[in-house]
Amino acid sequence: MYSHFNLDPNLIYVNHAAVAPWPIRTVEAVKQFAEQNGQVGSRHYEQWLKIEQALKQSLATLINAQSADEIALLKNTSEGLSIIAKGINWQVGDNIVISDQEFPSNFIVWDALQREGIELRIADINCANPEQAIIDKIDSNTRLLSISAVQYATGLRMDLPQLGRACKAHDSLFCVDAIQQIGAIQFDVQAINADFVVADGHKWMLGPEGLALFYCKQSSMQQLKLQQFGWHMVDDLSDFNAMQNWQPASNARRFECGSPNTLTIHALHASVSLLLELGMAQVESSVLANVQSLIRLFGSLNDVSILSPQTTAQHAGIFTFKKHGVDNQKLYESLVHKGAVCALRGGGIRFSPHFYNQTKEFEQLTHWVEAFT
Repeated sequence: MYSHFNLDPNLIYVNHAAVAPWPIRTVEAVKQFAEQNGQVGSRHYEQWLKIEQALKQSLATLINAQSADEIALLKNTSEGLSIIAKGINWQVGDNIVISDQEFPSNFIVWDALQREGIELRIADINCANPEQAIIDKIDSNTRLLSISAVQYATGLRMDLPQLGRACKAHDSLFCVDAIQQIGAIQFDVQAINADFVVADGHKWMLGPEGLALFYCKQSSMQQLKLQQFGWHMVDDLSDFNAMQNWQPASNARRFECGSPNTLTIHALHASVSLLLELGMAQVESSVLANVQSLIRLFGSLNDVSILSPQTTAQHAGIFTFKKHGVDNQKLYESLVHKGAVCALRGGGIRFSPHFYNQTKEFEQLTHWVEAFT
């Protein structure tokens, strides 16, 4: 699997939950796009538009959307969440449910609505049944549940179908921040009854920063008032002379107000093509096996606590641990110095291997941690 990458052999790259390295094909796609721009500029712009549509179709396939018309390309997850937060016609008395383990992007955007009379309910999911803790916060006034598919610090993977059923039973909208799942674990928007899904491409999808997937179910599209306007979000974006009678696009392009980021589109298109070529079932199997290898190896160390869930049903690609009796900040710095690309998260050190990582790398990481005093 390493054949798809050209990583420095002195590195052990286990930081895909932060920012991933690009596959070889992605690097080549960006080089070719840059060379084309330098040689002929936008002469082949029509081909660029075809790549943009091909990426939307690939993303629709990746998450099992009904159509590419339900896919928009935005700058990042935060923009997508903001479009949802500012687009819903909130009523005083409405409430929003989230968990207490969310990344700031999936907290701040909802917390900001409290000044408008919207209640924010935060479920404590540090318990035996986190899904039930969330469901217990939902009532007839819950307008929306917004949850991360996989919690960024602990790596806890949520039972999204169960949460989707609860939202449907309460006639609540269901929003999923899927940045820590899409590209690592199979994801099905229809199976979970999601109304909205947001995910940057620079983590498990192996793409660049600055481009994100925004899924909006066709039947939920009218629930969002438009907050951003420009030439690209109109029904007929090619007719510059008919703008006085403009209408928003009937598909998710209505959320794309201006010119597309063609460079990152070419890059993410190449990266997603690799995931689809390998097959997400195989990618998922490898990711889960890699985390299980880390659980087995670090579980044999007496002075290490594993902070992540240890069953395959409750984790995705994130493994977080803490070593007792040492300064974990200094342990982290030691690992980075030796060539481990990882992160400090959730009170411990977070490894997030992808499908191509190898057991020998995890054995080396275990040795480094064990030897640190």
